[in-house]
Amino acid sequence: MSNATIPERKDVAPENQWDLSTIYKSNEEWEADLKKIPELSRKVTEYKGRLAESSETLLQALKALEEFNMVLENVYHYASLLSSQDQGDSDAQEKENKVMMAYTQAAAEQSFWDAELMAIPDEKINSWMEENSFAPYKVFLQKSLYGKEHILSEKEERLLALSSEALSTPSNAFSLLTDVDLTFGTINVNGQEKALSQGSYISFMENPDREIRRQAYKQFYGGFTKHANTLAALYSGSVNKDVFLARARGYKSSLDRALYDDKVPESVYRNLIDTVHKNIDSLHRYYSIRKKAMGLEELRHYDVYVPLVDEVKTHIPYEEAVEICRQALSPLGKEYTDTLCGGLLNGWADRYENKGKRSGAFSSGCYKGYPYILLNYKEDTIGSVYTMAHEGGHSMHSWNSVRSNPFMCYEYTIFEAETASTFNEELVFEYLLKNTSDEKMKKFLLAKRVDEILATLYRQTMFAEFELKAHEAVENGQPLSTDYLRKIYRDLLAFYFGPEMVFEEESDMEGLRIPHFYNQFYVYQYATGISASLALAKRVTEGGQKELNDYFNFLKSGGSRYPIDALKVGGVDMTSTEPIQSALDTFKGLIDQLETFF
Repeated sequence: MSNATIPERKDVAPENQWDLSTIYKSNEEWEADLKKIPELSRKVTEYKGRLAESSETLLQALKALEEFNMVLENVYHYASLLSSQDQGDSDAQEKENKVMMAYTQAAAEQSFWDAELMAIPDEKINSWMEENSFAPYKVFLQKSLYGKEHILSEKEERLLALSSEALSTPSNAFSLLTDVDLTFGTINVNGQEKALSQGSYISFMENPDREIRRQAYKQFYGGFTKHANTLAALYSGSVNKDVFLARARGYKSSLDRALYDDKVPESVYRNLIDTVHKNIDSLHRYYSIRKKAMGLEELRHYDVYVPLVDEVKTHIPYEEAVEICRQALSPLGKEYTDTLCGGLLNGWADRYENKGKRSGAFSSGCYKGYPYILLNYKEDTIGSVYTMAHEGGHSMHSWNSVRSNPFMCYEYTIFEAETASTFNEELVFEYLLKNTSDEKMKKFLLAKRVDEILATLYRQTMFAEFELKAHEAVENGQPLSTDYLRKIYRDLLAFYFGPEMVFEEESDMEGLRIPHFYNQFYVYQYATGISASLALAKRVTEGGQKELNDYFNFLKSGGSRYPIDALKVGGVDMTSTEPIQSALDTFKGLIDQLETFF
């Protein structure tokens, strides 16, 4: 397919589209299931006030809940995929809206479930769970009951539920301010005025013209600086919300609350930060290499995103990329590569860009149907091969999870999600590097891999440290003023980027523009994910059948284990510093290789 041609959705060849018939063969089938949702929800609510009656009653209630959730998942998944393939499709948008309306109504009807389940005496429900008939639901019940000590009275739970909309104000206002109200003007690029926006900012930072980068940087952060006090107040409100909810539910801290449901010890979070601190010299060394390679007297913050090495011109048709993945992922065995590559060629993937299609890429699997992959594949960039392998890793994680677990415990957590995907990226990198004799390509691959690990491991850890400092400040009675937040972030910038970096007056505003910060303590999982994947990739490629079996046991765990335990099954212990240190050692080794080119 020509990269210069962007067709309408109706003109996309069927072989280049995903095959959604594994969920529903027609819109009429989808409509029929949508109509079932109210009745299926009523079947669940028939058990209101009865969950504690007997093991048989609870079992039947669980079966009703399972049936409801399976149908809901199918109708939502189908509508969501239709919407993603063409966001201008009003029928698909209407489908999504119908599902959300049905879900909202059902959620209100089923709000009794958690409190009533928690009210069943421990001795009684624990004995019921040992019955063979409860096997498909045991993990679901155990995880539901794990948070029992933080469930409040019915009246208190109702008050917290009623406050949820008000408590979402900081996040909603931040989105409106930064995505709608804030404007950044234009930048002149080769005689043409191009709009500067949240979406286009990174393309300006990658421009080889330093003056364009400087203007865009100053203009972009200048826009945020004009609203510094408002942005600081919004983030302060979000942190105060997190602290309030943690205290209301009796958690030790907001960090404890964020990690509790996944049973992740706080030490995992703190070990990540501490271990990165101990290895900060490698990052500083990289910036010294970048400064030298770019021929700069001083390195500025707007110099760090421009590619260190120009992308090597390539032409890799889609089918060839699939074969690269097949060869690169061969350490995982023929069954793995046949399944993934067969899927990529036959209905799993929506391959190319079309008008209205969602940008980027994602993997989206549910219990029924294929683990679908949305791509916007480009033949002239090797990054598309990495993306294919990355999303393929997610899909094979889902494929194995679905086939190894009951519906009520097949979904794995975000903590685990990035492991299988970045594992595949590492194998692709190693394969491409090993199989090229072109020195320019080697230099490009090394520079690209260094930037990827830097962005995922070091940068996300810096973000995680900022979040921790902000939350702990409030918990210790320190108000989050604009100046205080900016100082925290500027100190972190200085520490992470090191002595080679010269910052602008506006640079610390970066800490007040990151949307992920409104989802507390989320970003650290990117850093732990890549650390786990690098450790596991090394273990599998250097090991034997046992190590490979361990990795597949991790993929098959799904939601049957807590994430730390699932990764231990795979052969990596994230409660220790070893995987983080191993990942940082890998980064250092790449720096050693990259430095030989400059």
